[in-house]
Amino acid sequence: MEITEYNPEWVESYLTEREHIMAALHDICLGMEHIGSTAVPGLGAKSLIDMMAGVSDLQVVQREHIDSLSVLGYEYMHKPDFPERLFFRKGQWRAGTHHLHVYKYQGEAWEDQLRFRNALRHDPRLMQTYDRLKRELAQQFRHDRVGYTSAKASFIQSVIQSAGL
Repeated sequence: MEITEYNPEWVESYLTEREHIMAALHDICLGMEHIGSTAVPGLGAKSLIDMMAGVSDLQVVQREHIDSLSVLGYEYMHKPDFPERLFFRKGQWRAGTHHLHVYKYQGEAWEDQLRFRNALRHDPRLMQTYDRLKRELAQQFRHDRVGYTSAKASFIQSVIQSAGL
């Protein structure tokens, strides 16, 4: 796992994928956002574009939507431990290029993603603190993505809680 310097091309990659995903989900998608570290100018990140699409209810995502995303290279990954979202990966396992998270539009999980991203975008010191944390954890958990993600969780939750006040 490697944290690289911010790359403005990440935005272009998101915009390209957004257009294709919105077309594939045209009848159910209520909104789409670039999330994760690649959505925060100046923040180092794994070179992996995280996006979220919002739908009225996860039940509206049908087989034909999953098939349309598959044509674009997105594989549906069943994640029963995360019932608040549907998850799709583009690229190889552990070497994906894009992640698509489908949430209930404007639901709690959707809003938490935006709170965290926006807090980092609007507070340079907070963004720098998160950047240092990510780089330290990437060294500590070089071959353990689950451990890396778990180790960031308390920081992320504290930012979301502060932003929600």
